[in-house]
Amino acid sequence: MNKSEELILERLRKFEEEIDYRFRDRMILKRALTHSSYANEKRLNKLENNERLEFLGDAVLELITSEFLYQNNPKMPEGELTKLRARLVCEQTLANCAIDMNVGNYLLLGKGEAATGGKERFSILSDTVEAIIGAIYIDGGFTNAKEFILRFILSDIENKKLFFDSKTILQEIVQSEYKEQLSYELVKEEGPDHNKQFTVVALVKNIRLGTGVGKTKKAAEQEAAYDSILKINRKKNLIPQTK
Repeated sequence: MNKSEELILERLRKFEEEIDYRFRDRMILKRALTHSSYANEKRLNKLENNERLEFLGDAVLELITSEFLYQNNPKMPEGELTKLRARLVCEQTLANCAIDMNVGNYLLLGKGEAATGGKERFSILSDTVEAIIGAIYIDGGFTNAKEFILRFILSDIENKKLFFDSKTILQEIVQSEYKEQLSYELVKEEGPDHNKQFTVVALVKNIRLGTGVGKTKKAAEQEAAYDSILKINRKKNLIPQTK
């Protein structure tokens, strides 16, 4: 085993510690973390990237999420279940889960992709999470895949629901409590075109309610709305109760 292979193996071991799952076959994990740009650069077989595992993981994730929502929301109609599932398994959610697991630190990317911010790109991160799910399913079966999804993706559902509904919720709060117009203002835009970062503030009469940062203006606005709601709720909780 050469030095490069030893380094990759050590990274795989560390990632197993991150997710608290030990693969029987680490080569499946390696494939799950291998982006097509790396496979192409190393002239590997065109199937030696994570795209097939991503395809499988996507299906496993949808089934387990559907089962979870069905069992935990007995009075929620089909249409609402579908909308909630879509929010919980969307690119942004999965990318944020990947960030929590430090997936970007373990990705195998081509030099060009790595140089242009690939390890932080939401599309790559979310696809890799699905590939990891597929890898765990192949390596350890349905139960282990389910445990991974419940722990890393379907945890803290209420906060995730609040986050994805944050702009609507904040609009309702502002209309009810402030009787003023809510607006979002872009205050900073930085980074190269392929890896932009936007900073947005939520405003009511030039008063900053909250701030958000995102890869798109829409994502930054959502973060700003979520931050605003949390700050408003904290202020409410700090108000002394009258006896």
